[in-house]
Amino acid sequence: MRRVAVIGGGNWGTALSMILSRQGHPVTLWAYEKEVVESINQQHENCLFLEGYKTPEALRASSSFEEVLTEAEIVISVMPSHHARGLYQQMRPHLRAGMIFVSATKGLEEGSLMRMSEVFRDVVGEALKVHFAVLSGPTFAREIARGDPAAVVIASEQESAAQLVQREFSSRQLRLYRNSDVVGVELGGSVKNVIAIAAGVCDGLGLGSNSIAALITRGLAEMTRLVVATGGKKETMAGLAGLGDLVLTCTGALSRNRTVGEELGKGKKLKEIVSSMRMVAEGVRTTVAAVALARKYQVEMPIVDQMHAMLYEDRTPVDAIHQLMDRSLKQE
Repeated sequence: MRRVAVIGGGNWGTALSMILSRQGHPVTLWAYEKEVVESINQQHENCLFLEGYKTPEALRASSSFEEVLTEAEIVISVMPSHHARGLYQQMRPHLRAGMIFVSATKGLEEGSLMRMSEVFRDVVGEALKVHFAVLSGPTFAREIARGDPAAVVIASEQESAAQLVQREFSSRQLRLYRNSDVVGVELGGSVKNVIAIAAGVCDGLGLGSNSIAALITRGLAEMTRLVVATGGKKETMAGLAGLGDLVLTCTGALSRNRTVGEELGKGKKLKEIVSSMRMVAEGVRTTVAAVALARKYQVEMPIVDQMHAMLYEDRTPVDAIHQLMDRSLKQE
């Protein structure tokens, strides 16, 4: 069993730490919040972000990168995308050649429009031979924490790295599928959050299943166009990192992004919604980057455009829907 470091003490980082610790991996969780470290080490529970789920007694937490990373063989980063660059910079002195670095962050960096793999290489450089992989797919942290079966994708340009992570992490509770399309897996996991906010808007407005089905289908088409334009594979969007994650996030009651959309549909303002949430809804920030990326590659993404207008230009949900429905007719 490889020694694992998990960077990020939110609900998803904690859930991953729990399932890997249960498998027998020596796992250390890095958390910024002192109360998270103390509650895991003393009460065996993340009382701040995953209350009600007991962590394995073998799982340890720390706020020291040196302590967490020194002996780690596999590092999983699970932080909000807007914190990634800063944390990568802090981690850089403690990374070693031969490590496998797995990103489980679903988002894009604002401004640079970089995916997390690009941010990582920008910070770490090519000289340090750290193998990079991406973990993505349809997962809610609370369901992982209680041991419900789930399937995810591990994507890497190094086949040996993907095979090792697949072999180490797969169990009766978590099944990993390999993929070489890092671009598609990262973009799918990021942009689906924007579509999920739109799905929540439909729920908030009281719209029915017809609307949600249309939104998911056309949202998938937008995601696919962007993935292909940026060098990813169309087939990836038909799998777990595309359609699978999109359906879960658009329909699941545990989706933070869908919750943001629901509140928007009910008439609340974005600032009010975000200020009331303890955890990050990645789609709010990703919307800005997705619009900019679509313009850069000249990709048509009308749903994403309308979500940007709703989030940042005070367009009403009803007006946004009308603009989508009034667009020129075309072939599917």
